[in-house]
Amino acid sequence: MKEQYNKTITACFVGYIVQAIVNNFVPLLFLTFQRSYDIPLSQITLLVTFNFGIQLLVDLLSVGFVDKIGYRVSMVAAHLMAAAGMLLLTILPEILPSPFIGILVSVMVYAVGGGLLEVLVSPVVEACPSDNKEKAMSMLHSFYCWGHVGVVMLSTLFFQVCGIGNWKMLTIVWAVVPVCNALAFMKVPIAALMEEGETGLRLKDLFSIKIFWILLIMMVCAGASEQAVSQWASTFAEKELGIAKTAGDLAGPMAFAVLMGASRAFYGKYGDRIQLDRFMIYSSCLCILSYLGISLIPDPRLSLAACAVCGLSVGIMWPGTFSKASAALPRGGTAMFALLALGGDLGCSGGPTLVGTVSSALGDNLRMGVLAGIVFPVLLLTGILICKKLKGEAS
Repeated sequence: MKEQYNKTITACFVGYIVQAIVNNFVPLLFLTFQRSYDIPLSQITLLVTFNFGIQLLVDLLSVGFVDKIGYRVSMVAAHLMAAAGMLLLTILPEILPSPFIGILVSVMVYAVGGGLLEVLVSPVVEACPSDNKEKAMSMLHSFYCWGHVGVVMLSTLFFQVCGIGNWKMLTIVWAVVPVCNALAFMKVPIAALMEEGETGLRLKDLFSIKIFWILLIMMVCAGASEQAVSQWASTFAEKELGIAKTAGDLAGPMAFAVLMGASRAFYGKYGDRIQLDRFMIYSSCLCILSYLGISLIPDPRLSLAACAVCGLSVGIMWPGTFSKASAALPRGGTAMFALLALGGDLGCSGGPTLVGTVSSALGDNLRMGVLAGIVFPVLLLTGILICKKLKGEAS
């Protein structure tokens, strides 16, 4: 029974690689867009906000249509939208009067795909027969990190060999990945999230449960803690620390992604021996220290090391919160996963936006922008402790 779903789980792993392409390829081109199309940093910041803002909107709207049209149709559509947005990125900036509007429209299209993937992939894996759901969820989310690593490493290698001016060619190559995975999702088996005869909780039911609100805030903070550093790591290394783009991309976003993936893969392998709450508490404390290191340590090498450590610290936050929600609210259904994804994407938008806004207000000082973002891991730690207390009172 379980073996027949191995292809489904593999396709879900690739789905998160597609999500990594959607979220992490364009940030590598921020300074290229700024120079090539004369786009100011404030508008570049808007690209991050817009990407995750559209994903957030899709998360919200998906509550009303995913169950109606089915997970298979939704999953195929998500991949095709992701591919279409990437392809449009190579066309629209050149043919529209404003290159920025062309980039913005392209981001909107692939963000729809990214938002759907965020809603769909986790519950599809959750529905597959598995001995340990927490381990499976953490391993699934590690593939977002390996996708992130692959995007940064292969893109950096391409830019080094072929030149940054040929970025459109690489964009088309990346678009092939979601097209191929869409074909896979047309065939793989997809299990039902709920038992036959059962119905998931309605929005009204979820909103009346105290622990759901805490978990939702935790998801906001998980997304913000991760992306506030991840989205700006390349720009931070090149602009703030004066490091060449190739070295900066490798030492910044790629090191961040490697350690984030290592954290998730570690829990994915040994999660049955590790208490989730304890792992999340230690990770949150490490995240707070890494934010302080990025923003306050004057040595560029140590600041970059703190960026990498941040990746290690945030690894468990997103999948861990999903796992806690699945355990606390087993009848949460599509509505719960969609709202948690909405919260995560709200954080993914709000975190980098706060960093960019504070940085712009303080003369493009990204260090101070990152320091302002420390509020997110602090709130996440608070949420974990409150959940632990509520769990103790319930038992």
